[in-house]
Amino acid sequence: MKILLVEDDREAASYLIQALDEAGHVTHHAADGETGYAMAESMDYDVLIIDRMLPRRDGISIVETLRTNGDATPVLILSALGEVDDRVAGLRAGGDDYLVKPYAFTELLARIEVLARRSSPSEAATVYEVGGLSLDRLSRKVERDGEAILLQPREFRLLEYLMKNAGKVVTRTMLLENVWDYHFDPQTNVIDVHMSRLRGKIDKGHATQLLQTVRGAGYMIRD
Repeated sequence: MKILLVEDDREAASYLIQALDEAGHVTHHAADGETGYAMAESMDYDVLIIDRMLPRRDGISIVETLRTNGDATPVLILSALGEVDDRVAGLRAGGDDYLVKPYAFTELLARIEVLARRSSPSEAATVYEVGGLSLDRLSRKVERDGEAILLQPREFRLLEYLMKNAGKVVTRTMLLENVWDYHFDPQTNVIDVHMSRLRGKIDKGHATQLLQTVRGAGYMIRD
């Protein structure tokens, strides 16, 4: 998922960004309400995580304005204010969920996954399969012909994107933008290195090579 985190506590934000990255997600960060609102308006995200008490513009105001403008992106509101009236105010402003600080990361992760599934019916399937290769987006398990394959977070994200687009050519630019969140060419061989590692893990020892290089175009997963 591509997530926007609007949180002014830099230590808390840094921890959460790292945890989300390890869980295979791309996270953008804004440290104040005005910047967060501008980012939410100008870019597409799967989920917004917005702190309620922010400098320059509070989280409730951000959510209310987004909803007024017709933006239906799922919003999880974070707040140290946990009374019933506080939670009700956040939900009535247009928040889809409300999580009180301090929170457990596993709970936050489960909540944003639920929000993303609700908003994207086409993404309801949580398991991708190509030939004998399967990837479970929720349990983060990958298997080929019943044998478990251990992947690093970036390798998992790469394989997930390829399998989501199975049978289609995926260009280097598409991979940079959707897997690495780069909107420029870093002029490195980062894609080649990760593709080589991924190919070694999913295809080594199998007669059928699922991960294919399409010369001059990109890559493709197909049976």
